[in-house]
Amino acid sequence: MNTGELTKKSVLELSKLLQNGETSSAEITQTFLSKIKDRDGGLGAFLEIFDDAAQQANLADEKIENGETGKLLGIPIAIKDNILIHGRTASAASKILENYTASYNSDVAEKLFASGAVFLGRTNMDEFAMGSSTEHSAFQLTRNPLDHARVPGGSSGGSAAAVAAGLIPAALGSDTGGSIRQPASFCGIVGLKPTYGSVSRYGLMSLGSSLDCIGPLTQDVDDAEHLFKIISGYDARDATSVADESRICPTADNNVVGVIKNLVEHPGVSQSVRQNFYKSMEELSRVGYDVVDVAMPTLENSLAIYYIIQPAEASSNLARYDGIRYGKSIDGADLLEKYMKTRGELLGTETKRRILVGTHMLSAGYFDAYYRRANTLREKMRQEIKDIFEKVSILATPTTPTTTFPIGTDSDPLEMYAADLFTVFANLAGVPAISIPFGHDSDGLAFGTQFVAPHFCEDRLFQIGKSLESRL
Repeated sequence: MNTGELTKKSVLELSKLLQNGETSSAEITQTFLSKIKDRDGGLGAFLEIFDDAAQQANLADEKIENGETGKLLGIPIAIKDNILIHGRTASAASKILENYTASYNSDVAEKLFASGAVFLGRTNMDEFAMGSSTEHSAFQLTRNPLDHARVPGGSSGGSAAAVAAGLIPAALGSDTGGSIRQPASFCGIVGLKPTYGSVSRYGLMSLGSSLDCIGPLTQDVDDAEHLFKIISGYDARDATSVADESRICPTADNNVVGVIKNLVEHPGVSQSVRQNFYKSMEELSRVGYDVVDVAMPTLENSLAIYYIIQPAEASSNLARYDGIRYGKSIDGADLLEKYMKTRGELLGTETKRRILVGTHMLSAGYFDAYYRRANTLREKMRQEIKDIFEKVSILATPTTPTTTFPIGTDSDPLEMYAADLFTVFANLAGVPAISIPFGHDSDGLAFGTQFVAPHFCEDRLFQIGKSLESRL
């Protein structure tokens, strides 16, 4: 087989070739390594390529020859830099953790190892997953494969760019407010945020503990479904993990897709995004879906709710990075000065901004006015979403209000936060959501359509995602 064709194959296609003996893991892995060497210098998707990738591939080939099987046996995979792999650097793209080596495996890493995956490397991200562009990495800038002058989205921009550029068949990212779906949309690939509690957070560096999810970025929906089924499952080490027997998706008695009209018609949504979204709904109508408009007033407050709760949780979670227990440290005249120098010099601007905002929200005199009120509205929004799912089986919006923006645009943090308009409510409610690529604008920039389902109804997302894919 022409090795150049291997980088265009999906995970399932590569697995089939391996099973049929038409290629080897060593050949597949070397092909991707060569492409990374040729292209990633101008892209910046990877922070590190593991030097034992070829050895991992050879071991996979030996297992195949011995008749062993695995759902990802011999398939190269990349992982975002905030997911722990034992013995590997895990820096969360921050100088404060630049030399930190993971002392244990995350649950998802264990599952990938058990499935036979070849770990190719770790991908770039916004520092501690704070950002919507992957411009906030402490180490390098990642560019969009569709236009190198534009961002890939964030915070899982490295994973998204690697998959979109054909540098890896699939990758894992994390999603706190849209950090898988938004870069998937910007780069023209599939991105899945699972139901909160369906994929273990054990070994994921916490940003917003009530919001964080690990999920796949892939070339198509079949691969997203395949990866999700591998990494999901109950984990006793994660207190938020939901027992398998409790993961019940209610039976859908209709085929109705609810378009959240008040969000789609928001003034911050570009005309081209809106038009393309309605075109995607027309295509779904042609394959048997009943598309209706729904109004969900509380969702208009979702950005404000999110940007109170997420920084508050982040300020608590990031307190551990103080230069005392692990990570880099800068000496000072006393303990306070050591804290101030370490955090002041080794944390980036956006990270410090959110820590300060979150600490303010939790401080005396402001806790009730901001944090408690935001959580009250969060519960109201969750109930609103639950009620609407009594009437529709799926909710639909564009994934992002605009296509990818030029590098440097997000110098205004409020503009960057606005990029999460459609995505944060799924994290606040804990429901699953997926971004499906659908078309390009006149400049070749990608559009994405987002679907949201009730808790543990990922199968609905895969079904409607495949339906939309079939219309491209």
